[in-house]
Amino acid sequence: MKVLSVASALLIAGGASAYSVPTRSSLRSLGTKSVPIASSRSRPGASMKMEDFGFFKGTGIGFDDLWEGNEVISEAALEKRLNKDGLRYRLNKTEQEADAVGRMYDLPGVTVNLPVIGETYLGPPKVESIWEALGFTATSNNEARQNEKIKAIQKAREAKEGVRKGPGAKIRKAWLDKYGYPRLVGSGGVFYADQLSTDKEPMGGFNMGKSGQIWPVPKIVKDGNYGGVKGWGMKKRGDPDVYGLPKVKDGKGDLTR
Repeated sequence: MKVLSVASALLIAGGASAYSVPTRSSLRSLGTKSVPIASSRSRPGASMKMEDFGFFKGTGIGFDDLWEGNEVISEAALEKRLNKDGLRYRLNKTEQEADAVGRMYDLPGVTVNLPVIGETYLGPPKVESIWEALGFTATSNNEARQNEKIKAIQKAREAKEGVRKGPGAKIRKAWLDKYGYPRLVGSGGVFYADQLSTDKEPMGGFNMGKSGQIWPVPKIVKDGNYGGVKGWGMKKRGDPDVYGLPKVKDGKGDLTR
């Protein structure tokens, strides 16, 4: 009777024919699940990689021909290019900022000549504190980056067309009604500038005259919240709306439409 119950369970679970007889292999595989593994043979191009040994130099399809020294293919080159504009890369101070700060705590360092690597400096980094060296207080939000955010806000506010050459400001009202914000892609919209404690002036996020907070925050961040110059206080003072759209009454106060 016990054998029959097990066989019946196998027939039901496995969807086998009512006249089939369970085998040892079917008993062993009960409760297991096979996962199909895609073979790389079915995708011959998946493992192909572009290698350049200089064979195509000067042909127009070689590595140097395609990239032409563009900095984005090298982190070191990209950092140097950003530093020219005063911008930091990966939270690191620019070369000029680092030189102005000097070595952490004025600790000594040493330059050694290592095999393969060559001449290498071993010592403290050019940071203001151990916390910055560990990444806790490191930031890319220096004054140059803040200026770029301000310029981007102004550019989005004054844009007459969208990022993808859409009709721009002409559809802001319709998109505001539909999406709740004018959308940068189609209408020029509003550039989001993150509100950080290292800002010299409040950025206001989407610069829509609203935002909030849960925990105590630095004053510069608070200025971008409820009563701040970029928060609801912006509307209380009657500052121009970021979209440049007229305001209407709904019985509860002024609303941007």
